[in-house]
This record gives sequence, C-alpha cells and structure tokens, in this order.
Amino acid sequence: MTSSLANIRIVLVGTTHPGNIGATARAMKVMGLERLVLVSPERYPSGEATAMASSADDVLARAVVVDDFMDAIAGCGLVLGTTARMRSLPQPVLDPRTAAERMVAEVGSHEIALVFGREKSGLNNEEVRHCNWLINIPTSEHYSSLNLAQAVQILCYELRLAALGGSPGETTPPDWEPQPPERLEFYFQRLEEALLEIRFLNPAQPKRLMQRLRRLYLRARPDENELNILNGIVSAMLETARERSTKED
Repeated sequence: MTSSLANIRIVLVGTTHPGNIGATARAMKVMGLERLVLVSPERYPSGEATAMASSADDVLARAVVVDDFMDAIAGCGLVLGTTARMRSLPQPVLDPRTAAERMVAEVGSHEIALVFGREKSGLNNEEVRHCNWLINIPTSEHYSSLNLAQAVQILCYELRLAALGGSPGETTPPDWEPQPPERLEFYFQRLEEALLEIRFLNPAQPKRLMQRLRRLYLRARPDENELNILNGIVSAMLETARERSTKED
C-alpha cells in the first residue's frame, strides 16, 4: 500500500449492489488504497463482488463489516462524506481535489474516513452530522448521476495525485490531534444538557441551534486539551445552574 495513504479508510454505507463493493475494491487498489469498511451491506460476501473486484479480491478479504456507522468512523480525526445534494443547513463543502489535498496533509497524523452513502439515497442526515466536511463531485447540470464505484474512483484518483505531489502548503501544529467522533458526540450531549439547564436552548425546538453548534465545533476540530477545556466549561455551567435552581427552591 502507498504508505502516505495507509491511514485512510474507504467507508461504504448500506450498499445494496454487491458488484459496487467489488468495483470499489478495484478502484481503491489501483490507486494504492486497501482499507475498506462496509456498514450494513445488503448482500456480502458475494460472488458478484469478488468477480467485479478482478485482481483486488485481497482488498475484499481484508474488508471490515460493521453494523453501526459510528463503529466505521471510530478513532478518526477527520471524517469526510460525499454528497450529491445540498441541505437546508449545509456543512462546509469541498471539491474532490481540495478534499484530497486536505486528507494527504493530515494522513500522517491520524486516521481518516472517506465515506460514501447508499446508491439511491446517499448519506442520511444523522450520518452527515458526524462529518467534518462534505465532498461534492461537480457534474453536468443536465445529467448528474454517478455510479457509486465511479465516485470512489474519482476520489481515490485525486488522493493518489495529491500523495504523489506532496503535501499542500497548509501546516498544522505539531501537537494538534483532533478528537474522534465518539468523544465529540459525548461533548455535544453534555452541551445540549447545559444549554437547557441555563434556559438558553428552547426545549421545544433545540435541534436547529444544536445543528449550528455542531457545525461550528466540527469545523474547529478541537484537540484533546481543547475538548477538555470545553467539557470543563460545560461542567461549570451545569454546576452553577443547579446551585441556582436549589437556591430558588
């Protein structure tokens, strides 16, 4: 495997056609990527997948199959999800080349997940919420339908180009290690609890504000020390709110 891409895992969510899994393995291997994670595939293992993989059946043999999306991205410091549609509250969106450059710039520091959704419906809103950025492949306005394996091939090609060309100019601090999704999710739950306690969040309609706050924190990508500080602030908010509530009673 190309060593500079070793920390990148390709994640396929809810794949319905096993041939797409095999074609994805082939697209990956020819560009030097070999880590494949499958989230609840409809049919796998499959002879059709093996046939479509051609000489990349070793990638299939090492593929990890999980039932839960969070297991697929666990431990990743960067999660990027591909999408063909814009949402009412859009995440920051990158084109494939910019996304590949960003991944290659960070690949030596932590695990990275590049996520592809279902053939018909893509990623759902809950899955998108855990992505630091979205990737949109620019297609013709007259015909925008891309096969899943074709989309994987485009991104893998851009990754290989970026790896061969060296890292882009952006330099990250040497002590910066962004926290994985499971730690951020724990913080988001505590933050929502605290905002409800201090009556900043409307309990009847909490989701819109929390979506915006999620977008803010996912864009910032705090490291361990920063997340500890944020958790400390939340703890102080909760303690103060509860002391005030006790005095009022």
